[in-house]
Amino acid sequence: MMVHGNDGATALVGQSPRMRQVMRLVEKLSRCRWPVLLLGETGTGKEVVARAIHNANPVGPFIPIDCSALVGPLMESELFGHVKGSFTGAVATKVGLIEKASGGTAFFDEIGELPLDMQVKLLRVLQEKEFRPVGATTVRHSDFRLIAATNRDLAQEVERGTFRRDLYYRLNVVPLRVAPLRERKEDIPALIAHFLECYGENHTMTQETLDAMLSYDWPGNVRELEHCIQHMVAINSGPLIHVADLPTALQNHVLTRRGQGMAAVAAAAAIAEPAPRMAPRMASSALPTPPVMRLTDMEKNAIIQALDYTKGDRMMAAQLLGIGRTTLYRKLKEYGLSR
Repeated sequence: MMVHGNDGATALVGQSPRMRQVMRLVEKLSRCRWPVLLLGETGTGKEVVARAIHNANPVGPFIPIDCSALVGPLMESELFGHVKGSFTGAVATKVGLIEKASGGTAFFDEIGELPLDMQVKLLRVLQEKEFRPVGATTVRHSDFRLIAATNRDLAQEVERGTFRRDLYYRLNVVPLRVAPLRERKEDIPALIAHFLECYGENHTMTQETLDAMLSYDWPGNVRELEHCIQHMVAINSGPLIHVADLPTALQNHVLTRRGQGMAAVAAAAAIAEPAPRMAPRMASSALPTPPVMRLTDMEKNAIIQALDYTKGDRMMAAQLLGIGRTTLYRKLKEYGLSR
């Protein structure tokens, strides 16, 4: 995925099929000025994709415009600027973001949040290349490359009447979907290495920690992964990062996964081991043998069966059991199976 380094530079990280497809499109789109509509969940890196398109063939400035932050009566002033004295508090003339983007790229982030009245004004800018600052009597011109992004389904918003159909068609010339991290988990190790290089000080992590991060679905996507690395580096001076250093959400994931693994171990052992036969009834006072095994015996049998199945491959056995390799080694020692 495309991510920001600690120096603010844009890096292209990942070699999954989805990532390679994005890279190919970035290269193609950098050579033209067609509008691009970036689609994807929050945190997938849509702004960084936009910057990558611009930076591959940089012409003019790159102006990010966060539509979700444009609220209240000053929204029009932020976009189009104003002249001195046009309203209370306008003590000086202000150049708007639309004018600043002229000759370069304007990136409208979360454009689905833009109110209908602002959508009308933006559409005129795209069609006529002109706008009028608040309080101005003359129009000004601005010609820019448009890249927009949204986590909404704009086609549905059009049907609901919350997004203009004509503006939607203006934006949706080249749609590009940025896949969530759970759909391209093969990029996670490269992203981890990149963020550790950006924020760490020769930090590395245990295999059990990496396994936990690979099995997590990352609802916050690349942004959540970046914050996870920052969290672990902040609380652990290194060099080795452990499962205990993971943020709360991943700690809960690890505990849930371990519980599921133990349940699977018990279930597998119960299936593989026939229930003990009931002792014959000799007298009314004789108690029958309970038809259950101790959990420790179930777990031990499951470990033995997993090792038999994998022909002694402990890494594969740990994955089969749903536990970390370090946990498996500890249990092998507990049950006297380490040899």
